[in-house]
Amino acid sequence: MTDPQAPGSGAAVTEPGEAQGTITIKLDGQTASVSTRPGETLLESARRAGMGPPFSCEAGNCGTCMALVTDGAATMRVNDALTEDEVADGYVLTCQAVPDTTSVSVTYDD
Repeated sequence: MTDPQAPGSGAAVTEPGEAQGTITIKLDGQTASVSTRPGETLLESARRAGMGPPFSCEAGNCGTCMALVTDGAATMRVNDALTEDEVADGYVLTCQAVPDTTSVSVTYDD
């Protein structure tokens, strides 16, 4: 029987703040990718990538930051702006959306 605490005997441990995946953002015909950060919204990731994504309230109320998830999945913390049909079609409020999958791609261009 191996020691469960022995180095190399289990899954890698991720330190807080360590990159775990990739966020890819398409805006105004430009594409940028950044590593994910725990708890960071897609809007925050887009800004960190040097892009100028649209936003206003940052509270999930206005819909200005709406984008389409084209790959992966994200969950919105709050949604007081999008309809059920928009959500079903894959749209999220990027100010409230956090990644559910290792890689997430969104486009503001649709």
